[in-house]
Amino acid sequence: MAVERETRNNLVFAVNGERFELSTVDPSTTLLEFLRSRTRFKSVKLSCGEGGCGACVVLLSKYDPVLDQVEDFTASSCLTLLCSINGYSITTTEGLGNSKDGFHPIHQRFAGFHASQCGFCTPGMCVSLFAALVNAEKANQSEPSPGFSKLTVSEAEKAISGNLCRCTGYRSIADACKSFAADVDVEDLGLNSFWRKGESKEVKMSRLPFYNRNKEICTFPEFLKKEIRSSMLLDSKRFYWYNPVSVKELQSLLESNETNDGSLIKLVAGNTGMGYYKELEHYDRYIDLRYIPELSSIRRDPKGIEIGATITISKAIEALKEENKSEFHPKSEMVFKKIANHMEKIASGFIRNTASIGGNLMMAQRKNFPSDIATILVAVGSMVYIMTGPTCERIMLEEFLERPPLSSKTLLLNVEIPSWESIKNISSETDTMLLFETYRAAPRPLGNALPYLNAAFLAEVSPCKTSDGIIVNNCRLAYGAYGTKHAIRARQVEEFLAGKILSLDVLYEATKLVKAVVVPEDGTSYPAYRSSLAMGFLFDFFSPLIDNGGKISNVLLEGYIKNVNAYKTNQNHVQLAHDNLPSLLSSGKQVIELSEEYHPVGEPITKSGAAIQASGEAFYVDDIPSPENCLHGTFIYSTKPLAWVKGIQFQPKPLPDGVASIITFKDIPKGGENIGSKSIFGTEPLFAEELTQCAGQRLAFVVADTQKHADKAINFAVVDYDLENLEPPILSVEEAVKRSSLFEVPPMFYPKQVGDISKGMAEADHKILSAEIKLGSQYYFYMESQAALAIPDEDNCMVVYSSSQVPEWTHAVIARCLGVPEHNVRVITRRVGGAFGGKSIKAMPVATACALAAHKLRRPVRIYLDRKTDMIMAGGRHPMKITYSVCKTNHSSKSAMRAPGEVQGSFIAEAVIEHVASTLSMDVDSVRSINLHTYNSLNLFYESNADEPLEYTLPSIWDKLAMSSSLHQRTEKVKEFNRDNKWRKRGISRIPIVHEFFVRPTPGKVSILSDGSIVVEVGGIELGQGLWTKVKQMAAFGLSSIQCDGVGDLLDKVRVIQSDSLSLIQGGFTAGSTTSESSCEAVRLCCNILVERLRPLRERLQDQMGSIKWEMLIAQAYVLSVNLSASSFFVPDPTSMQYRIYGAAVSEVEVNILTGETTILQTDIIYDCGQSLNPAVDLGQIEGAFVQGVGFFMLEEYLTNSDGLVVAEGTWTYKIPTLDTIPKQFNVEIQKSGHHQKRVLSSKASGEPPLILAASVHCATRAAIKEARKQLLSWSGKDECSSTFQLEVPATMPVVKEHCGLESVERYLEWRMGRK
Repeated sequence: MAVERETRNNLVFAVNGERFELSTVDPSTTLLEFLRSRTRFKSVKLSCGEGGCGACVVLLSKYDPVLDQVEDFTASSCLTLLCSINGYSITTTEGLGNSKDGFHPIHQRFAGFHASQCGFCTPGMCVSLFAALVNAEKANQSEPSPGFSKLTVSEAEKAISGNLCRCTGYRSIADACKSFAADVDVEDLGLNSFWRKGESKEVKMSRLPFYNRNKEICTFPEFLKKEIRSSMLLDSKRFYWYNPVSVKELQSLLESNETNDGSLIKLVAGNTGMGYYKELEHYDRYIDLRYIPELSSIRRDPKGIEIGATITISKAIEALKEENKSEFHPKSEMVFKKIANHMEKIASGFIRNTASIGGNLMMAQRKNFPSDIATILVAVGSMVYIMTGPTCERIMLEEFLERPPLSSKTLLLNVEIPSWESIKNISSETDTMLLFETYRAAPRPLGNALPYLNAAFLAEVSPCKTSDGIIVNNCRLAYGAYGTKHAIRARQVEEFLAGKILSLDVLYEATKLVKAVVVPEDGTSYPAYRSSLAMGFLFDFFSPLIDNGGKISNVLLEGYIKNVNAYKTNQNHVQLAHDNLPSLLSSGKQVIELSEEYHPVGEPITKSGAAIQASGEAFYVDDIPSPENCLHGTFIYSTKPLAWVKGIQFQPKPLPDGVASIITFKDIPKGGENIGSKSIFGTEPLFAEELTQCAGQRLAFVVADTQKHADKAINFAVVDYDLENLEPPILSVEEAVKRSSLFEVPPMFYPKQVGDISKGMAEADHKILSAEIKLGSQYYFYMESQAALAIPDEDNCMVVYSSSQVPEWTHAVIARCLGVPEHNVRVITRRVGGAFGGKSIKAMPVATACALAAHKLRRPVRIYLDRKTDMIMAGGRHPMKITYSVCKTNHSSKSAMRAPGEVQGSFIAEAVIEHVASTLSMDVDSVRSINLHTYNSLNLFYESNADEPLEYTLPSIWDKLAMSSSLHQRTEKVKEFNRDNKWRKRGISRIPIVHEFFVRPTPGKVSILSDGSIVVEVGGIELGQGLWTKVKQMAAFGLSSIQCDGVGDLLDKVRVIQSDSLSLIQGGFTAGSTTSESSCEAVRLCCNILVERLRPLRERLQDQMGSIKWEMLIAQAYVLSVNLSASSFFVPDPTSMQYRIYGAAVSEVEVNILTGETTILQTDIIYDCGQSLNPAVDLGQIEGAFVQGVGFFMLEEYLTNSDGLVVAEGTWTYKIPTLDTIPKQFNVEIQKSGHHQKRVLSSKASGEPPLILAASVHCATRAAIKEARKQLLSWSGKDECSSTFQLEVPATMPVVKEHCGLESVERYLEWRMGRK
């Protein structure tokens, strides 16, 4: 039996200084669940539920009463079990400051640097930065200047490197973080609201919100410290949570469970494995392993470092980096530090802080997790200590991994990383050298992404005494994560190399052996790419030891040990940096031209609500407290693309825990319709009735007492399908064409015929008869998933809170589904946590299903879709294979996504230009320049709404960009770089955009309250695009024309309120980038009405009093019953409802030929915003759209299986851009052009076109690949004129590598050896 010990009855912890004590709680409850459902602290957001996004990050603080020290670290609250933080203090962004008591400088700087758009990710970003500031104070560093911290610029950037943002493009966030750094040069910080251009450095520093290091928030309250001094162990009988303090006690617990009831037990350390393996089991007991000394200690002795199994990865990194205390030989210190450096690329900081070394290795052993840790530790000969019952074993890690999956009775106690001198007799006097490197190829340089392959190589080498050469005495070559069950050692290669003198021939044979050994299992994606990586990494490891003549240079050896990067000057060697983590963003430049013509319109003021978004006070749909008796829902969806649905059942029991009801099409009330959404193309059903049309189609809506129960329930749903009498589904464009499954394209979408194409082709000297271009799909990845809350109201009415871009249409769909008049439905939307088109059509069925369930059950029903379900049902951007047909398939219906159609169409045009240039052997930039529209040619396409000559700014932008970006000089430098470098190639590309916008009718309403404050309603929804901000500015400008005292301060008196579909009708779509300007114009019309009503009174009062203040004017207007509420409906004039914007971008990239990794070195953008309504907002839109475009063109794979079901289910498999994947130098200029008098105050939109400019990165990558292909052909002895190729979208690492040549290492070595 378990040892009986005195335990504390209750779970006690603090949140933001407030004490919480729980007498009982479900042990599976996460900290995120508790904070969101049982406290007022809603800033911790659920976004991915996997620990992959950072939206739920909190600061955990743990007090050590013996040392009287507090340890502070970030953690993902979505994975942290509540019972595991007994005695801890939790800090969220609400704990830093708020609008009532004052914002923290972090909040103020995030707002002031325009670093928050939709705001859903911002609280997590703030906490990540706060944790870095807190821990920097503990560092032994010099005192910084007043107002700054001990953080370095590099540390400040890395603080948020694991946090995802879909809106901003990260540059502004990086600047907000760097503004706290002791070594920051404020001149390098970007556009902000604190200072203006031209002010001195000293003035700029003084304008930053002051950060007082000495008065920072206490992360661990004193009252909790006093309680910590007594035992903090939980009552295991009530919490089903056990805290053994010895291995013996742990064994007793496991044995007693086995002999008694055999209930399910979960062993817990950090619980981060739940982010990858979504466990569905219900565990009866939890055993926390962190209090067992044998598992939670680190020991160092001359034999090596022993790390307990529950030690976190972060703690292991600290131990491995610990400065030399003479325990180890310098060679071992080198190995330990490189292991630590590699570990810093695993996951993200807030995962490493809680994930355990032992947990990682056990997942690799039992579940074949693609572990980096296993691979690098296998390479250095690590041992593990395991225990099964009373039996203990000390075995090699390699053997541990090779064993069949261990049972739950087997425990991993620790892992021992040996010092090399403990097993090899090396002394500093010998000339034997130890080489060690680790490798990983992953979509993100800094980590937070599983690798395509990882490797670690350890070798002893020494100069040959009999000849000029270097002998490989012995080596360990470990590979992992390439589609194998576990990390392996390439023993055949090791045996081949042992004792041999390194030469080109030897290296060539070794790489061929690697190719035969590292073979991914069937079903692994990109198998040839992974094998190519294995060869490339081996080549990189040994090639620096071989000189240009194919002989070994002893002089190289010592240099290799000092720094592999020294070989960058010798271009026959690979230039992969190993010792240092990849650098992040270096700098950016923003150029704007301000105007006070329409003050405060045109001012770069801070986005409305940015500070409360940072402080966590901004509410989203899921932050609304649940009404009494509220139920929670989610969808059961089809996994078959075309099938009869015979029935739905749950197994193993009829209704899983907590499930209240299942809603299907049969529950739609009499008079209602099975409608889930509508668009200009028609309607879609809420639920499939008998026949599914695609995988991912909604079949039913499960309603349960909690969201957790609802989400779990759908995993136990079994759908009975029948494929009888059905043709095979159509799952490809080719099959759709073959079977004539084509949509009828409405005439309104027919392109205008310009010129005679047939005649032109017939007369052309050169022809491209056929070509094929493929573009993949893209998921929206809004940080806030689809969300809705439906509340039954009196008289058969329904109030629905929806995260929607189009409340008006959602309103109509709900009414039609329920069979009630539209006046019985009210849809309310305050703000949306990112949308990008995904919350227009696709948000409607989410809200409608909630309303239907609430209508039937007469109880409130809410939903917050889990990320997997959201990704499966979202549809995303339309993928395309260009030969031009529009097809009907059995894939899920797609939806408009930022720049829908335009991004594909523009890219096709660029691909054609690339193809033409390649065919004619012309410089592609010259071909683009030749094919730019003239003013006359442009008007052939847009004659019905042609621009004035001065409005066509593209030619001037094109030339100006060449100058400002130094395009021609950099092009020559790129050529020089490519001549001098074999394993890295650069490309540079300039592309233009011409993008047409349509301005839609929009309503507005402005009301002036009795104290002079102003409330505004508009049809547009705040999605993060700054609509409210521009509307506020317009309201202040419009009312300022009344010309009385105090109107200069009206901006602070304006509040824009949430959308209410019954209060303001005909709101329409918030989409297409123009809703902000049309909402502004609607508000201006309202203001004009109000000014006209107030003018006679103002003139009369001024005649009487000489001057009149705004507040006095409004007070008198109330006394005299002047109508101070005005509504309008802006309908654009037919001659001005369409217009075009122009812009251009230059991007330069560097491609690693061995891995296919593409680094964006620099991007320069010039964008014509007309006369910007708010340059700061537009700048954020430009940067954010561009980076989202980088994701589409380079990173994001929205993949489906053979049935068309989405298999990219979350952050593990779908990679949006992160801070380490954006341009290293990111320069944006907003060109002011005042030639647009038909526009809203001469403004132009900015939300979508910049996304298209990201094609410049793709085209630059293509240019770099072209150079690599030329080189590859020259190595093969062929003509250097490379064949034309089409680079797919997205151009991921495997795609780029394949085009560069999967066998480039072999071809190079053959060339060097003179082979053909």
